[in-house]
Amino acid sequence: MKKELRQAKIAQLITQEEIGTQEELMNVLKENGITATQATISRDIREMRIAKEQGENGKIRYAIFKESSASEKEKLQSSISETVLNVVRVQFINVIKTLPHNANVLSAVFDGLALEEVVGTIAGYDTLLVISKSEEDAQEINRLIAKYEQKDNLGK
Repeated sequence: MKKELRQAKIAQLITQEEIGTQEELMNVLKENGITATQATISRDIREMRIAKEQGENGKIRYAIFKESSASEKEKLQSSISETVLNVVRVQFINVIKTLPHNANVLSAVFDGLALEEVVGTIAGYDTLLVISKSEEDAQEINRLIAKYEQKDNLGK
């Protein structure tokens, strides 16, 4: 099956159903007559900017990261202020603690912006690593995050 058709079906399925893992997605695709490997599904998820979010019933599910009409800087500021609890710089890496289930979303924002100070990101459940080329670049990212992170969090 052509990539475009498969990705269109993936978008339709994750919009209609609560799918939370690549295995679940592979099974639902198979039920719909589409066979794909885990590596292919993983590439599709990355290309389509799919991230995990908490569904209405509290279950974690895939969702397509939507672009808003806000400027890129406003999107980043909003994401930081809504999700970031704390940031610590360790040499050329910023370790960012987020609200549960939000590291992937913030990672998608950073990746989408393609900031020159960011080489890449790695996201987990509530922790995001933002990797920079140099300590100076990492300090610049640290200042940006610290400026907008949640100030009313008691967990700091």
